[in-house]
Amino acid sequence: MSEIIETFTTTIPHWQPRVKPIDLASATPAQLDALSVTPSNTKVSEYVLVLANDVETLKVRTPLFNAIMYNRGGLSRAERELGAIGASAVNRCVYCMAVHASRYNQLTKDESIVEAVFADGTRATLPPRADAIFRFAVKLSETPSSAEPEDIAALKEAGLDDAEILDLILSTALFGWANRLMHSLGDPVTRD
Repeated sequence: MSEIIETFTTTIPHWQPRVKPIDLASATPAQLDALSVTPSNTKVSEYVLVLANDVETLKVRTPLFNAIMYNRGGLSRAERELGAIGASAVNRCVYCMAVHASRYNQLTKDESIVEAVFADGTRATLPPRADAIFRFAVKLSETPSSAEPEDIAALKEAGLDDAEILDLILSTALFGWANRLMHSLGDPVTRD
């Protein structure tokens, strides 16, 4: 029997939906069209098959996700993942944390940032640039309206330019939404 996972890990758990995923074999042409673009251009996950129940939203969601997380220029891929880690830490999204923490580790070849976040949560102390990114992502995720000009100044002091700051805002906001959606639609569980 599967158990819900409540602690952060880099081992990606199974995501068990509470809403029935569509069956690809009986998908409508509109659903198949919406599924033709996948997150990170990989396989169609059970999560995406759940999202296909709302075709119009999925048709917009996946290209938006790909544009925010994978576009060229601006913030590095790893630092976008760090924004997702900050949001996932605040929202306690075990599944998203596992995916984005493991991806961050793969991209940076350094596990110390993720280890610090796992050990100390949103209070983790990180190297200056990573700390500025993480602090901003946490603050934006806790209370978006609390982000102030001083927070942008701290990011600039850490070396981020305007395009990188925009990418951080977008990746953090995307995961504020994605975390909550995953929580409402399913649970991270141990694999049987």
